[in-house]
Amino acid sequence: MKLERKLFGSEDDEMNGQKGDGRIETIIGKGTNIEGTVNIEGSTRIDGNVTGKVISNDVITVGSTGVVKAEIRAKAIVVGGRVEGNLFASDKVELQAKSELVGDITSKSLLVEHGAIFHGSSKMKEAGAGSPSPAPTPSTGAIRPEPPRPTAAR
Repeated sequence: MKLERKLFGSEDDEMNGQKGDGRIETIIGKGTNIEGTVNIEGSTRIDGNVTGKVISNDVITVGSTGVVKAEIRAKAIVVGGRVEGNLFASDKVELQAKSELVGDITSKSLLVEHGAIFHGSSKMKEAGAGSPSPAPTPSTGAIRPEPPRPTAAR
């Protein structure tokens, strides 16, 4: 009983402020197929198939047998299986060695292990940051002359 409580958490943990401490609270097992928008509170491991959209306030882990064809939004995302869709993490994204991601990443931090396959683009930004600030404009001060060019001796 103690192991079950430690693995999955309990209402007592939530009251003691221990929720969101990295323990896996939801498991979507191998052989499970889910379609639609999935809103999850707490850490989640996906070893089955999910199609649609996955939203969490904590960590989403796609296990080595997991296949996700969905947009994922979470605090942190760890990919060990296959994901087709864009990832949005307020903290970090980790692509493990045998993972495959076809989609774009928006995150504060990105770790790609050797052997991971990533087809897409990555946008790094601070958590809570809006659009990137515009590029600085050149100053309106004096124009610098070009440095002298060496001349060939005759």
